[in-house]
Amino acid sequence: MSRLLLDSTVLIDALRGRPAADRLQALRRRGVEPWVSAISVEEIWRGLRAEEEPAARRLVQALRVAPLGVEEGRRAGRWRREHAAMGVTLHQADCLIAAAAVGAGAVLATANVADFPMPELEVQHWPSGP
Repeated sequence: MSRLLLDSTVLIDALRGRPAADRLQALRRRGVEPWVSAISVEEIWRGLRAEEEPAARRLVQALRVAPLGVEEGRRAGRWRREHAAMGVTLHQADCLIAAAAVGAGAVLATANVADFPMPELEVQHWPSGP
């Protein structure tokens, strides 16, 4: 079974019934295991509306959580340092999400592909919908 780590943009779209919701429901039928990072859980919880919390709890409980440990921290820090040397600023949260995906052996699904230029990371573009 392949693994797909869902970025915050995908989770938010799914919670709001946008196109990602349909794609997310079809994953397991296609043999894809959906994962999430604790960073993305924090990001969506920070922006939740009160009425969205029960649905968010159900969504997160249905996902595997990618570990964030020392190796992921080193990888994220290395990416930030290397890109900074090239004049590119990467956000800490994005680097940790990407490191969690790589550590879990997962592809990353996101609407913000440009935020994830890490060479070791495979990214799928899941556009946000209205």
